[in-house]
Amino acid sequence: MKRLAVYCGSASPEDPRYLALAREVGTTLAQRGIGVVYGGGRLGLMGAVANGALEEGGEVIGVIPEALVNSEVANHNCTELLTVSGMHERKARFTDLSDGFVTIPGGVGTMDELWEAMSWAQLGYHQKPVGLLNAFGFFDHLVAFNAKMAEVGFVRPAHQGILIAEETLPTLLDAMASYEPHTPIFRMKAEDL
Repeated sequence: MKRLAVYCGSASPEDPRYLALAREVGTTLAQRGIGVVYGGGRLGLMGAVANGALEEGGEVIGVIPEALVNSEVANHNCTELLTVSGMHERKARFTDLSDGFVTIPGGVGTMDELWEAMSWAQLGYHQKPVGLLNAFGFFDHLVAFNAKMAEVGFVRPAHQGILIAEETLPTLLDAMASYEPHTPIFRMKAEDL
């Protein structure tokens, strides 16, 4: 994996563990020679991921919608800052530029990015690993919800391994590196659906 898209929040929670985690993610990816593709912001967890990677000499590509650049939240310290027209183009660029996706704590936008990466993998728009760093149990309920969808039958058996959830970054990166792509819906026969 040469580059990973990192999905995370632009907020700075009161609990300092979240910003420290984000910085650690950026630092670790840079130390492993993995470039960061992220939302291009300088605030919150986004800024911490970018700063961690940049301080270690890593590549950081920010992809930010024009409206947010104009709000003065863009991180102009990135290796490369790409300005796009909107959120749809932003997520498409994340997919084009990265070899996989890592989601760390965040809010609604972060969840949108995660679910789209999973949905696109399920359909066959990409065959890249989709990782979830479940630090501090932040995503316990989401992991349980994903399991519930599978249990009820809304996630086919062939797609139940798309989401790779781990509690530590090294374990997650190792699991992502050994990810075996599944059969996407686009290649399934009607009787398999």
